[in-house]
Amino acid sequence: MVRHELSLFADYHQFYIQDEAVKGDLSTAWTSDAMADYVALAPGTVGVGTVRNTTVPVVVEVFDAPPPLSLAEWDHVVECDLANGSGQLVVAGCTDYFPTALRIPATAGNLRVRALFRGLGTLSDDGLEGDDRYHLQIWPAPPAGKHVLKRDSTPPGRGV
Repeated sequence: MVRHELSLFADYHQFYIQDEAVKGDLSTAWTSDAMADYVALAPGTVGVGTVRNTTVPVVVEVFDAPPPLSLAEWDHVVECDLANGSGQLVVAGCTDYFPTALRIPATAGNLRVRALFRGLGTLSDDGLEGDDRYHLQIWPAPPAGKHVLKRDSTPPGRGV
């Protein structure tokens, strides 16, 4: 397992992970369903929604096989596919400078991304402070579509 602990600027309430060879375009991907799921998809790109429009803590872990999952410790959990033709992933805020964003080696081919969210209901009144946390687990797997495994109960109107 490879683990990265990051602080990403979640401008526009989002950050992304994508195949380095793809210039992901999420401009039309943030539908009402995607916002409710906190995950938007485009070819080779997964957009992750956040409740704050500021710097947020993000952990990214890459595994060789599916990691164990305990739903009890998370507010919201979504799994989806990510096509990775280059064998290199880029993790960044949507307005970060792409050439200097973090690169993570990962198996080329289809990957499964599990996005885990915690502390979504802890925002301050001004929306700038909170104990929200974002965690991505990634491993090689056949395509299986997007599935919400646990849905957050924070009222709509926040994030993305």
